[in-house]
Amino acid sequence: MLDQMIARYGRRLYGLCVTLCAGSSIEPEELYQETWLRALERWEQYDSARPFEPWLTQICVNLYRSSLRRFLRSPIWNGFSTGEEKERTLESVAAEEQEDYTALRQAVENLPDRLRMTVILFYYRDRDLEETARILAIPTGTVKSRLNRARQLLRKELADETDLFL
Repeated sequence: MLDQMIARYGRRLYGLCVTLCAGSSIEPEELYQETWLRALERWEQYDSARPFEPWLTQICVNLYRSSLRRFLRSPIWNGFSTGEEKERTLESVAAEEQEDYTALRQAVENLPDRLRMTVILFYYRDRDLEETARILAIPTGTVKSRLNRARQLLRKELADETDLFL
């Protein structure tokens, strides 16, 4: 049964992992594997009367949040006097990445984490307001306000982009 779920939802889940992990030090492959492991561990908790993909997405988002919190609390991350010093050090250690992102993709990555996750789920993963709220464990009204705030910030950051209509 799990093999069928991986075959059916694996690509979309991996895409979500890549999108969530963009711009962070969390590896999308690790998040992907951890999500499937957690789903397997909690298989008995899955309500087969409900759609599987939102359940799996919620597991992924929760694992991402936990990983991000652990990373930000680590002594390596917090041992720098300034954010710039931290960035220089991380860039010198990290492998070179080719940037082929569009201006919009970059702007979304620069959003605060709570807004970025909301945008990713709603726009990139085509979740409706209720599903996004359920996955993030917040009220639907909060999803609406976060999307509104994200659009405002994106408009401001992309003011020079004439071909982008938000």
